[in-house]
Amino acid sequence: MTEPTTVTFPGLDDTPTVPLGVGTWAWGDSSTWGMGTTDRTYSERTIGEAFDASLEAGVTLFDTAEVYGKGESERIIGRLLAARPGVRDRIVLATKFMPMPYKVDVVRELRRSIEGSLRRLGVDHVDLYQIHGPISLRSKAALAEALAQVQRAGLTRAVGVSNYSVREMTAIHRELAARGVPLASNQIELSLLRRTPETSGLLAACARLGVVPLAYSPIGQGRLTGKYSAANPVPSSRNLSAHPMEKVDKVVLAIRGVAETHGRTPAQVALRWTIEKGAVPIPGAKNAEQARQNAGALGWSLSEGDVATLDAVALDAVRSIPNRIWQHG
Repeated sequence: MTEPTTVTFPGLDDTPTVPLGVGTWAWGDSSTWGMGTTDRTYSERTIGEAFDASLEAGVTLFDTAEVYGKGESERIIGRLLAARPGVRDRIVLATKFMPMPYKVDVVRELRRSIEGSLRRLGVDHVDLYQIHGPISLRSKAALAEALAQVQRAGLTRAVGVSNYSVREMTAIHRELAARGVPLASNQIELSLLRRTPETSGLLAACARLGVVPLAYSPIGQGRLTGKYSAANPVPSSRNLSAHPMEKVDKVVLAIRGVAETHGRTPAQVALRWTIEKGAVPIPGAKNAEQARQNAGALGWSLSEGDVATLDAVALDAVRSIPNRIWQHG
């Protein structure tokens, strides 16, 4: 299959990136990812090494959010940038606004949130500012106006959403267009353990509207690396794509077969599959080795037969998890 070598976000036409980024949910997070608690090998030093290794591999998109580690993810990125003069201009920096239902004055609250993110990041603007989920009680028009205002103020270069369905994405795309602002991205959970964005038509809708799909948890929070199994389950705190490990083992077996053909790791095959679907995966990286391994998803392609083999074992979303009310995409 043909490899997309670069991706350009609407609104960031002068900043093409490789079709791979770094998700920083785990940076500064102890409750889900065990930083400084259950995982003593994981620290701000190893994060800095992952950051540098990502840049060395040409991976320049870094995605964070105001709620990651209660703001600590943004603070860590701010310290990394402060210690590396000149790096800010080389990266695409993305963060998010959590639109809790009680944030009724969404224009004021979103402006306040992005200003707080900028302080923590130590920058005067971000490249991509996203609404974290479709949980606001306000209309798409109100949310679009809030995004448009911070874009016009120069606090972000481009705007996006996360976890939006086809209908929701189409609606806010229309409202933003009426204000002269393109919708740059829709960040959704996409992996061989959650193929739903493809089967629901969401990826096709993104392509039709010119919206870049960003794929979080593209290796199923570690489930697709081959590290875990039914006999060695993933930590219970990682509850996305929480299929029984017996089902996951069958997916990993197919991934291993493809990986052996290409001389790649299972994680690299899982990431490559996501890229072949037209999305930009943003896996996490806790250390330099993980960052380098992630970058190994670039520079090669799966065959149509490989993709068909993986499609045949891919799973759809788990629909019984009660705290997924924000996950429509």
